[in-house]
Amino acid sequence: MNSAAALRIVIVAPDTLVPEPSDPDAEVEAERSRSLRIGMLQSGYNIVAVLPADVFLPDRLAQISPDMIIVDAESQARDTLEHVVVATRDARRPIVLFTNDEDTSHVRAAIAAGVTAYVVAGLAPERVKPVLEVAMARFQHEESLRRELAEARTQLSERKLIDRAKGLLMTRQGLTEEQAYARLRKTAMDKGLKLADVAQRVIDVADLLG
Repeated sequence: MNSAAALRIVIVAPDTLVPEPSDPDAEVEAERSRSLRIGMLQSGYNIVAVLPADVFLPDRLAQISPDMIIVDAESQARDTLEHVVVATRDARRPIVLFTNDEDTSHVRAAIAAGVTAYVVAGLAPERVKPVLEVAMARFQHEESLRRELAEARTQLSERKLIDRAKGLLMTRQGLTEEQAYARLRKTAMDKGLKLADVAQRVIDVADLLG
């Protein structure tokens, strides 16, 4: 199985690809939508669902749990984006927006809201795969940076707890810094706890005792 086929993709788009004949803008949008889907199918992507951007979108995405979300938006894409961003707030996924809206003034806001790639009109079917591959690579890189930042913050928070607990032991039990740290470490090993958890317990007891 190639990498494209392994990806489970949901498209968020208007329900119909057949616009009213009297609406030229809708015809342009429908043509873009058809071209996008042809490009995805030709590249072997697994489109598991096409969903409307409505209040049920978060529940549907949670049930399907796709690997990537394609927003095939009409020219006024902002409402659609809001639904998608809310729907992926607790389970981040790469979001790629294809639109005919050439007003790029809100691109920055879209990227800040979680859109991984923003593509304005004119995308030939054969270019779909490279765009999606770059979007996935960028998303994975950003998620790696997020994890590293979260880990660094956790380590800093734990270090502060341990330093505070050491200070309490030094003050209340007359220990040196080395002795206080050794006491914390031994307790952690004996009880099978993280050092930071033992430190938190020391702090909690000290707070209770005043």
